[in-house]
Amino acid sequence: MGKTYERIDGRLRTFIEAQPLFFTATAPLAGDGTVNLSPKGLTGCFAVLDERTVAYLDFAGSNAETIAHLRENGRITLMWCAFQGPPNIVRVHGRGEPVFRDDPRFLELLTHFPDIDTTAHGLRAVIVVSAELIRDTCGYAVPFMAYESDRDLHGKRFAREDDASLSAYFTKKEHIASSIDGLPGLPLPLPPSTV
Repeated sequence: MGKTYERIDGRLRTFIEAQPLFFTATAPLAGDGTVNLSPKGLTGCFAVLDERTVAYLDFAGSNAETIAHLRENGRITLMWCAFQGPPNIVRVHGRGEPVFRDDPRFLELLTHFPDIDTTAHGLRAVIVVSAELIRDTCGYAVPFMAYESDRDLHGKRFAREDDASLSAYFTKKEHIASSIDGLPGLPLPLPPSTV
């Protein structure tokens, strides 16, 4: 029913890279803190960096819970479900780090995402995850669903922003600079884009 993997390669990597949607889960250390679960999509926003490291692009949005939780404690779980083909659920439990736009590693990390225009989505950071536990489970109860296409709304909304207007947008949002629970979130003002 379930299997633990030492690395992300072969059929496991092929499965992960083929999914148009994945989920991220994080939580603060406080027992009464808010658990965050987010869907992630957009073709080209996810990359396997090596057999135990993955990354995804963190785009503009109305909160920064994942970033805040990672800055506090680094814990993250990524999950993929098979909505077509044989049933399968894959989880990568690990330690994550937001790499911000002013980090010397940022530009090199972007080379792993050649199939997406990062300037159209208000790119805030690259989230890098080091896998500590890689498991799959059956997914027998996950329904069949068809992928039609990516929505174009996010790109249309944020393509018109420059660094100054994007920072102004983030500053107006209640849970960007700090999380729902008051943890430090996205550093503002947003560092200038080097892209």
